[in-house]
Amino acid sequence: MVLTRGKVVEVPEALAVAPKDAVNDGERAPFLISGDGRHIFYYRKKDGLFVERTVHGKERVVAKITAYAIGEEWPIVSYDGSYVVTGTSGPGLGVLVDLRKRKAMGPPEKTDAWGLARFSPDSKRLLLGGEQKVVFDRALRSRLRLKTRLAPSALAGDYTTSAVLVGKGGKYRKVLLLNLRTGRAGAVVSVKLPRGQYIDDIDFDRSGRLVVRSKTATGVAVYQVLRKTGAVKLLKKIERPDAAVWVLPDDSAYESWTEKM
Repeated sequence: MVLTRGKVVEVPEALAVAPKDAVNDGERAPFLISGDGRHIFYYRKKDGLFVERTVHGKERVVAKITAYAIGEEWPIVSYDGSYVVTGTSGPGLGVLVDLRKRKAMGPPEKTDAWGLARFSPDSKRLLLGGEQKVVFDRALRSRLRLKTRLAPSALAGDYTTSAVLVGKGGKYRKVLLLNLRTGRAGAVVSVKLPRGQYIDDIDFDRSGRLVVRSKTATGVAVYQVLRKTGAVKLLKKIERPDAAVWVLPDDSAYESWTEKM
């Protein structure tokens, strides 16, 4: 793992691929970094358990998430690294874990009809989708719900504003904002990315800015998007390392755009 200042930290205890007794023997094992860059998550070699630690800290087991199910379920980590949700290849979610309270929970409202759209920037809310779009708090109490066919993929810090990607999958260049309290959607805004670039990831930051990540010829670029005009402001560029797969803070277990083609 390469830190911002350039120092390389070895993590030899992390599994690179699923073990022989796993459902998907040999599949790449997820290695995750929280959005704030302070926590890392991986399946450890000695027992296949999913663990969390700081760069120089001790490991903590994250509930009963094991390497046996790699490729059938996948962990999703909140920005601050304090909450973990597992998506599954079947309907719904698996385990939801509040690491601050060391508490593991099952699906909210005792139904498996959920999919995780996004955490809020402060990691205090989860936007889940099923027949309804529902904002839950960390204890999985419903705070806001809306019936809509739209599929928001980001939740702002006001816990009400969400962002919906518009267009063909893999080639998104448009977005609209949806109010989850009123159901009112704004106008579709064309994001003015450079030619040949598309929205690969969308989120709100802690300052309320709408931010997108976009694959470039040399790596990835991060832009702020002006909500009314779609104009973009380049925040930073990251050059792609010479590796088969790379992982950035706040990536999910599988990001196709990070793989070397």
